[in-house]
Amino acid sequence: MKIHPTAEIDPSAQLGEDVEVGPGVVIGPHTVIGDGTRLEPHVVIHPYTHIGKRCHIRVGCVLGGAPQDRKFRGERSYLRIGDDNEICEYVTIHRATGEDRCTVIGNSNLLMANCHIGHNCTIGNNVMIANMVGISGHVQVEDSVVIGGMVGIHQFVRIGKLAMIGGFSKVVNDIPPFMMADGRPCKVFELNRVGLRRAGIDERTRAAIKQAYILLYRSGLNLAQALSAIEAEVEPSEERDYLLNFLSQTRLGYRGRQLDPWRVKE
Repeated sequence: MKIHPTAEIDPSAQLGEDVEVGPGVVIGPHTVIGDGTRLEPHVVIHPYTHIGKRCHIRVGCVLGGAPQDRKFRGERSYLRIGDDNEICEYVTIHRATGEDRCTVIGNSNLLMANCHIGHNCTIGNNVMIANMVGISGHVQVEDSVVIGGMVGIHQFVRIGKLAMIGGFSKVVNDIPPFMMADGRPCKVFELNRVGLRRAGIDERTRAAIKQAYILLYRSGLNLAQALSAIEAEVEPSEERDYLLNFLSQTRLGYRGRQLDPWRVKE
């Protein structure tokens, strides 16, 4: 291990092999840093933060701080970060609200400078989040999502896999998988054709997803009608069924947010 003499490391912290700890780093109690992870200067790792292997945490990041949530009462909760993540300068990620609950970051993600990920969020794998994105609490971002710079995401939003969100967008509703969305408020405007191809989805399935997109956004049908039409007319596949299930759950949620708790509707 390479540990700078100015770093402060709690005796209970567990550091793996070949960990690098830069100047002014603070690592709190009950933390785990995986093999080969590199912490650049002035990173702060708060209690109950677990970081996986081969992560690169750049200058000034603050990971596992107490949630910005009035419901939080100091209970033990966690931030768990997977392997091979690049977390750039001054990113902040908070641990969860609720006893033994977790904020979770998957594997092989790129979080660019000055991002914030709030309490109880779940970020999947191979996600790219550009500079100065603000993600509120209880948000779920699925695999291979791309989020442009300076996007704001409302609490309890779910963003489906292989979705792409344009910069400066205001996301207040769920964004379906495989779609490109933009605007204030953020709305779907196109199918993520390039993302589908790069993900290795075969041509026949891509054609079926395109047909589903047209029924959803170009046919003049309402959501319930479009879902029925997709089920009846689009060739079944794992991707089609996933899209149908996602949109059905969104339709039942509060104001287009399937993760939002039930409330009395106006």
